[in-house]
Amino acid sequence: MSSLSAPSSSLNAWLMKPWAKPLLWLLCAVPLVLLCTAVATDRLGANPVDTFIKEMGEWSLRFLWLTLAITPLRDVAGLPGLLRHRRALGVTAFVYAFIHFLAYAWLDQGWRLDDIVADVIKRNFILVGFVALLLMLPLALTSFNAAIRALGGRRWQVLHKLVYAVALLALLHFYMKKAAKNDLAEVGVYAAILAVLLGWRVMRKGGVLAMLRVR
Repeated sequence: MSSLSAPSSSLNAWLMKPWAKPLLWLLCAVPLVLLCTAVATDRLGANPVDTFIKEMGEWSLRFLWLTLAITPLRDVAGLPGLLRHRRALGVTAFVYAFIHFLAYAWLDQGWRLDDIVADVIKRNFILVGFVALLLMLPLALTSFNAAIRALGGRRWQVLHKLVYAVALLALLHFYMKKAAKNDLAEVGVYAAILAVLLGWRVMRKGGVLAMLRVR
């Protein structure tokens, strides 16, 4: 027991250090910096626009899954300090999703609003992704302490239950995009991870409704 608790205690102390958050923000920015560098040096292949948009979307998924993984990891590994960094990961997921959409609107559609609206309506996978992004917006805007105080803890928790809907819509968006190319291997991996993350919550809380309930 002591051999397991000692490393957890040390890691938890590290997570609570004042420089841990700035370091996390720097690490979160690394994929974006690398992708922008690849664009600037023409290293994104034959279709750099499509690659950049795709990679930004997938990084958003990864950070969203990491956000959902914080609570299970906290309980399983005994690391309460992880909760201190959950909001940073959630905001990062939104930023990458927002850049994903901006890149589509700018690089793919040239800021032509009529074309963007028509494309969103016509292509279901874009509509699903856009709805997920809209649902992420209030979560990102309230991911700071002043917002929690303004909303009140209970209402803030109710609002942030939307993250489950966002995750399911994001996975559906990813699936619909990949299904068009009959490329579902990655989708299966993301779906399995999400099933574990949500399944753990359902079992821990005692059902889906209990998971969604705010006490």
